[in-house]
Amino acid sequence: MKQYRITVNGHSYDVQVDEMNGAPVVSPAPAAGPVRVPVSQPAAAAPQETPAAAPETKPETPEKPAEAGAGKLGEGEVVKAPMPGTILDVRVNPGDTVKRGDILCILEAMKMENEIQSPRDGRVTGVAVAKGSTVNAGDNLVSLL
Repeated sequence: MKQYRITVNGHSYDVQVDEMNGAPVVSPAPAAGPVRVPVSQPAAAAPQETPAAAPETKPETPEKPAEAGAGKLGEGEVVKAPMPGTILDVRVNPGDTVKRGDILCILEAMKMENEIQSPRDGRVTGVAVAKGSTVNAGDNLVSLL
């Protein structure tokens, strides 16, 4: 019998694995409740479990920027979030003219500030996020024409 701690969607569980007739059988270990793992320690979750959490939060993402007073995206190329994080600052407004490399917004991820730059020259046709918005990888940030 082996004991493991598995984290699923942010909740940790203690499990015991018994081997019967050569086939592993998983049974939950008695636990008082979910075990909280401090952020400073690496989680024991397998990499395959991370995408499973993303679809649950995706439906909420379009509502959050709208609640925060962000505008809608317009026509043109859409600049997307390269990683999940929090928008610390939005430096453009619809109608602004930008050049390739100009900073569109600042995205904080893993305690680092990432400058999201314009991929080309153009005009901002829409901003889908506001300061303080939480975004997932691939969420729309700004549209350029």
